[in-house]
Amino acid sequence: MRRGDAEALVSATIDCYVDLDPSQKGVHMSRFPELFSEAIDEVVMGEKLFVEKLAGHIAEHIRERQQAIRAEVHIAARYPLEKLTPVTGLRTQELVTLFGVAVASPGMTRRAIGAESTGITACPCAQGMVREQAAARLAAAGYEPEEIDRVLSLVPLATHNQRGRGTLYVGTDRVVRGEELVEIIEHSMSSPIYELLKRPDELDVVERAHANPRFVEDVIRAMIARVLADLSHVLGGNDFVFARQVNFETIHNHDVLAERAGTLAELREELDTGHQSSRYRDLRDWLQNGA
Repeated sequence: MRRGDAEALVSATIDCYVDLDPSQKGVHMSRFPELFSEAIDEVVMGEKLFVEKLAGHIAEHIRERQQAIRAEVHIAARYPLEKLTPVTGLRTQELVTLFGVAVASPGMTRRAIGAESTGITACPCAQGMVREQAAARLAAAGYEPEEIDRVLSLVPLATHNQRGRGTLYVGTDRVVRGEELVEIIEHSMSSPIYELLKRPDELDVVERAHANPRFVEDVIRAMIARVLADLSHVLGGNDFVFARQVNFETIHNHDVLAERAGTLAELREELDTGHQSSRYRDLRDWLQNGA
């Protein structure tokens, strides 16, 4: 993958599916690897790679060559991103996953670009209980209410935290950079995380996370809000957003998951009116609509 003047080798997995025409007994297996090789030559070597365009290219040609009703392609590529640590400014490299998905049928191809990255969330519920307990202890020690509020506003309050994995897809024909989606994901959690951290950086991440506690549902709300705010100049009302967050719990023996999906028009209407749409479509529904 080319990024500016530099190139990076990435490991990618390609899953390809076709819906056969009723008159066809089976697929031509050799045409899959042949087409992958050709697509790499045409799309990857010839221009800057957009993973969703590569998925669309493969889906269209697979459908045509297999004489199929529909073809669907999923690409997952592990992609290195360079980041700077928040205080010391050290360069560190993070591996994120970029996704390209496409569904092709005669006369129509729908594509989506996605990204997956990790961050940290701090639990608001436990932090609220810690605050109440700390306030009671300070009151018992003779502090006035105004002093208690001042102390608690200055001191980071403990809570349990967990690593979270966020996934964000945007279904559109317009160009959306995977790096933009990664930034939205990471900054929708309590704090981004880094592979390399010096002690001042570690302090910054911990304090930032505990000053910004979020439930798993809050992360989804923040992702959707950021997409609407940051990408509204690029995306149209019929474009699609799918957000998913998994928190790997630390004090529970289970994990928690939240997700939300919809067209930009549906999501904007919900935010403007406060009324949730009774209709729910996932990304696959949107990709296959009209395909």
